[in-house]
Amino acid sequence: MSKEARFADFALLLRDTDDVAVIKRPVRAGTELVNGSIRLIAGRDIPAGHKLAVKAIPDGGPVRKYGQIIGFAKGDIASGDHVHTHNLEMKDFARDYDFCAAARPVEYYPPEKMRSFQGYARPGGRVGTRNYVAVISSVNCSASVSHYVKDRFRIEDLRRDFPNVDGVVAFTHKSGCGIQPGEPHQLLMRVLAGIARHPNIAGYVMIGLGCEVNQVQFIRQEFKLDELKPGETAPTFLTIQSTGGVRRTVDAAAAAVTKILPVTNDNRRVPQPISRLILAENCGGSDGNSGITANPALGVASDELVRYGGTSVLAETPEIYGAEHLLTRRAVSRDVGEKLVSLIRWWENHARRHDATIDNNPSYGNKEGGLTTIYEKSLGAVAKGGQSPLAAVYQYAEPITTTGFCFMDTPGYDPVSMTGLVCGGCNIGVFTTGRGSVYGCKPAPCIKVATNTPLYNWMQDDMDINAGTILDGTETVEQVGRRIFEKIIAVAGGEKTRSELAGIGDEEFAPWILGPTF
Repeated sequence: MSKEARFADFALLLRDTDDVAVIKRPVRAGTELVNGSIRLIAGRDIPAGHKLAVKAIPDGGPVRKYGQIIGFAKGDIASGDHVHTHNLEMKDFARDYDFCAAARPVEYYPPEKMRSFQGYARPGGRVGTRNYVAVISSVNCSASVSHYVKDRFRIEDLRRDFPNVDGVVAFTHKSGCGIQPGEPHQLLMRVLAGIARHPNIAGYVMIGLGCEVNQVQFIRQEFKLDELKPGETAPTFLTIQSTGGVRRTVDAAAAAVTKILPVTNDNRRVPQPISRLILAENCGGSDGNSGITANPALGVASDELVRYGGTSVLAETPEIYGAEHLLTRRAVSRDVGEKLVSLIRWWENHARRHDATIDNNPSYGNKEGGLTTIYEKSLGAVAKGGQSPLAAVYQYAEPITTTGFCFMDTPGYDPVSMTGLVCGGCNIGVFTTGRGSVYGCKPAPCIKVATNTPLYNWMQDDMDINAGTILDGTETVEQVGRRIFEKIIAVAGGEKTRSELAGIGDEEFAPWILGPTF
């Protein structure tokens, strides 16, 4: 005999036109979910975050969630069936890009309502949310040396002697030589120059080996790193071979950092308009709740920041695949929309060249959490971008110069994506997770938002905000979005995130490596 339960207690139908509902609490096989005159009997145990068919779907028929196609039935699906990888598949379908059709002017707040945060004024009008000194490797061959330099400056000593300095960070990576001249080399140089010029970096030392493809001198020349604005701290450039080996290079770099620290410590936080914030938006370890709770709530915060004249940047191109038409409709111009579509075509070709498919993007954890296809994942992911018009589209780590809601081309892998956003100039980040990411970032603080209450309760030391209250029925998307927005202002002004308190961020710098290694 089936157990009867209220549909609303166990499931959530996002749109009246949807074919599936999202399970809020685990449903046992045989449970009869009652929604008015409609009765659905669960055909099997269905975990939270997964999908339940609310109507019969014929073999090959489109399956809708969020009012959009998330895939196609792989065999007949009966009402009450669990809908997942066993009966839902991805097929290509025509998407109406309808450029600019839904672009609406931003309703900016008047100047007298401008909010502020306590930030670091940098030369050239940039504003920092943190105050770091960087040791930057041009090549992996100098990575250990960079870490040796950083290790000379223990955080306990820095807090005692230089209380206004957030730390000395070594930015190392796995590339820099054996790479193809052209786009792969240009991209890596752009990343390293982006860290060097980041508003959260008060001063830096750059270290190379001396014989690598990615020469320190090339980065200096290409990005004019010697051309300093008034008040900028002069950088130091070293190569191990010309300095006389590891020990001498470590000594020379440490001496340079020692000179930078007092100047960095003299920096003070002063009131800054929140229009100077550039927000990196990312998600990792997503689940079936991401597009219902944390992501749309972040979209509310994103829209609010844009209304104050700030900037928010969505990324992870493979994770907007199948939902890009929702962004092209919001493009401020056809050129902006076409630029986004060209990124989608590049990724399609990139996947084919490597005998891969973009639908492989949903990870094991995503699928365990209820996400089935990349279309479904993408529809939830774009919710982070709110409803603001799409103002600009950027290449990976390209300097972000346009205010408003923007998009940056990055892979979906979290550390690589966030590295591009930060090197483009993002000075703070918000990261949503349903499975439990422990990502942290230096030099830009990263706020983590849990999509569900069980995760938040289980990993409270790692989560900053619980968006699961939306599913619990105690808060609305708008209310959680406002909480995220207020947390952005607080963290920008110096409040530590959970990942900062845990000391995470030294190993998460991960430039996108394009092309073969020779």
